[in-house]
Amino acid sequence: MNPIDEQHIAEPGLVVLDITGGDEDAVRAVMAALEERWATSGIVPVRRDPGEPGVRARIYADVLRPGRGGPEPG
Repeated sequence: MNPIDEQHIAEPGLVVLDITGGDEDAVRAVMAALEERWATSGIVPVRRDPGEPGVRARIYADVLRPGRGGPEPG
């Protein structure tokens, strides 16, 4: 994955989440749950790293903005 620097998350409430799971279904379920709670970059493609177990995905979220039907942050 690409490195993250301060410019990526310069505003309050913006976070970068690296998700690792045993399989694609598990990682997609986590992304869907986060999307319900916060405004995120959505369900992104997952990737496999050769020689590493499981799959990975990176999403961006604004924890100050609610997602698609999740509770208000706070």
